Amino acid sequence: MAELPTNLTVFDHPLIQHKVTHLCDIHTGSKEFCELLTEITVMMGYEVLKDLPTRSIEVQAPLEKIVSPVLAEDFTIVPILRAGLGMVDGLRSLSPTAKVGHVGLYRDEATLKAVQYYFKLPVDAADGQVIIVDPAFATGVSVDAAIDLIKKAGCRRIKFMCVFAARQGVELIARSHPDVHIYTARYSDRPLNEKGYILDAAGDAGDRVCGTCSYKPQV
Repeated sequence: MAELPTNLTVFDHPLIQHKVTHLCDIHTGSKEFCELLTEITVMMGYEVLKDLPTRSIEVQAPLEKIVSPVLAEDFTIVPILRAGLGMVDGLRSLSPTAKVGHVGLYRDEATLKAVQYYFKLPVDAADGQVIIVDPAFATGVSVDAAIDLIKKAGCRRIKFMCVFAARQGVELIARSHPDVHIYTARYSDRPLNEKGYILDAAGDAGDRVCGTCSYKPQV
């Protein structure tokens, strides 16, 4: 594999890779798929959120009063519907006060362009960090459109977090939004298939999160 793009961080922790392998397995059902996706999101989230600002407060510890840091601001999680919903609980478990926006986009299978059907952010999303989440990042057109919408809403501190990323999508965001860093657990530099899917990944993540299709062999 060629040198990784500068706008990309790939998590190669063995526990993350172990769980990603099971996401790809056609025998992994919807419930287990969602559980694995949440666990992967939690493990990735520690690194993705490491630059959140903090402030010091005084609290009464068992033996004395201490001054200790807490988060200085909330952050906003923005899942790209519908598959991105599978990553929300993992990030919210790290900070229950995090807010959630939603971007509804689907990819037209004929043109491979993103079509918007819903968009809503918390009123103060622009005041803090925004983390866009979507498990599979293939052509990049949906993520590109989501970033455009979020920037038009006034947000400037934006990151994108996925589990599977393809070279085509990473290169698109590098060109159109070089200020947005991408975090993924698995990167593929292979061409996409004719429908714009990553071959060495988990298939349609939205279908697998929602249980609307199965890749298991029919008996």
